[in-house]
Amino acid sequence: MKIKLLTLILTPLCAITLQAGTPAQDKDFVDKYKAAFEKGDKATLESFLYTKDANPMALEFYKMMMTAEAGGKISKIELVELTPDDVKKASEVQTGPDGSKAQLSLKPTKKLKITVETKDANGSSSSSSENFIAEKDGKYVIPVPATVK
Repeated sequence: MKIKLLTLILTPLCAITLQAGTPAQDKDFVDKYKAAFEKGDKATLESFLYTKDANPMALEFYKMMMTAEAGGKISKIELVELTPDDVKKASEVQTGPDGSKAQLSLKPTKKLKITVETKDANGSSSSSSENFIAEKDGKYVIPVPATVK
């Protein structure tokens, strides 16, 4: 009886732990993303996108946003846990510019936060971006909103 009870308690906790990834998985994802970004490797950056059933306009927007500053120097990159507001935002149905409804196709488990600093003869600037991260088949992906049917 005690073993059954312990199994009932630990099984959901193990599932949560497995779904959230490991520190090694987090580091590997961040390192690969940063390397691809700083090399300007648009194909690798786009390979992080989870595109199954993606809304075509959303997909093009995500590709553009991911690669717009590719080749720049990342000053800060981190994979962080979702806040309650993030969870709420990630589950919302949004309306696209063409009036279609879209929602993330996978439930995010983390958020990737990136700060890029640019310096040139005119001065310096920085920009920040955030992407929700989900897990699919044991690897981290950036889910692209899918059209809600």
